[in-house]
Amino acid sequence: MAEVTLDLRGQPKTEAYAELKTHALAILEGVDDDICAMATMSSLLHNAFGHLWTGFYRVVTPGKLLRVGPYQGTLGCLEITFGKGVCGTSAAKGETVVVADVHAFPGHITCDGRSASEIVVPVYGRNRELLAVLDIDSEHKNTFDDVDRAALEDLMSWFQHRTA
Repeated sequence: MAEVTLDLRGQPKTEAYAELKTHALAILEGVDDDICAMATMSSLLHNAFGHLWTGFYRVVTPGKLLRVGPYQGTLGCLEITFGKGVCGTSAAKGETVVVADVHAFPGHITCDGRSASEIVVPVYGRNRELLAVLDIDSEHKNTFDDVDRAALEDLMSWFQHRTA
């Protein structure tokens, strides 16, 4: 199964995310390495939906600093402070942030000028500690909605509930 790269563009979002989750869980079965899982999920999400940028900003100083990686796409910002931009806001609040138009988001950090909309999902570990945030950027406005939010939060729960 690991050799299959899903392209789920054109499918209804609910069905696409269900298929992606099944695929991801099968690939990650027995894995107990956060970086490996983040790299795998970045690749799966990026290729499945053709986003502009898909990746993680890991917590390197709790409550203070996020650092890029693993990710798929163009160069990302290397570090983001908690509370700054969409990623830092999500990390500071501990909640998903969906931005229909990044140019209307106060304090948006532009890593790639083509980005038009964004979703950032907190990633928690087994002890409910914030490990990272998942950041996905799109070249199109209004790309992300409650279906994306719910499905991505569910997928990111792997880090909290993994069995390996």
